[in-house]
Amino acid sequence: MGMFSGNQKQEPMHYGEVFGVWSALAMAKGQLAAYQVYYNHAGDEDLKKLIGEIVENIIKPGIEENETLLKQNSVGLPIAPPERSEANREDIPVGARVMDPEIAAVISKDIAQGLVADSTLIGQCIREDIAMMYGQFHMKKAQMGAKLLKMNKEKGWLVPPPLHKKSKRNQTD
Repeated sequence: MGMFSGNQKQEPMHYGEVFGVWSALAMAKGQLAAYQVYYNHAGDEDLKKLIGEIVENIIKPGIEENETLLKQNSVGLPIAPPERSEANREDIPVGARVMDPEIAAVISKDIAQGLVADSTLIGQCIREDIAMMYGQFHMKKAQMGAKLLKMNKEKGWLVPPPLHKKSKRNQTD
């Protein structure tokens, strides 16, 4: 029997897996604090609800699972910024508020980058349990991204790139 033919949770992580998981954990800890700030700044109730869903269903479980995995493999954990307290949006000066379309755009960017990072780590994995864990993270982010895209369209927050329209000259019947 080879080194990788037994219980996968007993298999060592390779350096790429360690770095990928550690980096994902560091990012998630930073996102938790940032999303708490976004929640305080958001005025749109649908956006606040979505931020809460992301925090409770993606960020916090991801932090917990990644911390557990790294601890089980004797890897030191990255530092975490302090969690933010709740604030009344009306106490934030108008000129200092992050506006709802800006918050939605940042979260859209975060989801897109998270999908790429998850896919990259899945492709680097030799441990099936880690690949499966990141497959689940990827699926949750893709679902949340679709939900946010719909919201961005409905609220008029989506800023599309230049749209390609066929000219009459290029059309063939």
